[in-house]
Amino acid sequence: MVKEVLRRIEERQRFLLTSHARPDGDAVGSALACCQILRSMGKEADVFLRDGVPRIYQPLPFADKVVQAERVNGDYEAAILLECDSVQRTRLEGLEERFLINIDHHLSGRPFAHVNWIDPTAVATAEMVYRLAREAGVKISAEIATCLYTALLTDTGSFMFEGTNEHTFGLARELVLAGASPAYCARNVYFGHSTAKMRLLGAALSNLHREGPLAWIWVTQEQMERFGAREEDCEGLVNYVLSIQDVEVAAFFRELPDGRYRVSLRSKGALNVAAAAESFGGGGHACASGCSLDGPLSVAVARVLAQLRLGPTVQ
Repeated sequence: MVKEVLRRIEERQRFLLTSHARPDGDAVGSALACCQILRSMGKEADVFLRDGVPRIYQPLPFADKVVQAERVNGDYEAAILLECDSVQRTRLEGLEERFLINIDHHLSGRPFAHVNWIDPTAVATAEMVYRLAREAGVKISAEIATCLYTALLTDTGSFMFEGTNEHTFGLARELVLAGASPAYCARNVYFGHSTAKMRLLGAALSNLHREGPLAWIWVTQEQMERFGAREEDCEGLVNYVLSIQDVEVAAFFRELPDGRYRVSLRSKGALNVAAAAESFGGGGHACASGCSLDGPLSVAVARVLAQLRLGPTVQ
């Protein structure tokens, strides 16, 4: 399928690249790297992200060139959507009438585009972008390597998630040899948090609840406003819950302005949380997934816990 994607790229000249709303490290790193790979092929390419680049990824090369917009404008012949299961996941308007190329590694990936390259065996979308570059004969520069290494680092949970194997470290080695600095990438991701995020973390952990191997926390919209927190400040809070000994599955509930709840699910590997997320219209990885559902909080928590209890680790 990589050959088909490359063939379709070679047929066209002007591309826009995008990923899902509230982009994570794999979304940002893969889009930035893929954009530069296309430019190395002599193509014109730009990255559009509905919510822009989160603070901790802004030091990445080319991040300052990302266009933050609600609608795509410009005479682009094709759009490449990275790790999206639909056009709607981008929250960008103006994509539907363009030729669409879908590159995704999630189990919940769907063939919605004209060309669909979905490979759940890839540990991150960054791995697929790297393979695209190799197939195209594009040299991996230090800047591209930095973007891809950051994507790989974050989407594997710092190389801790299930599915991480010798091939993952082989790819990491190739990216380091190409010029990526592991210390630089890790420093930006793990030591670049805001004061608001730390205050939000304190509030969330004060709400910690446990039920055997299940644990969950939440934050309210009022707390978000009181601390001056942004959406990106919620990223990764669920991992603090998963770090508790004997907790196998963690959930984080974030109240949205409209009263709905966005839920982040994490697992240490014994339970596939993607299956639980998909039951509510979400999806993701076996060890890291998400979904949204109606409130109030008590109802949202009860529904998610009921679904998680169906798993083998929470009998």
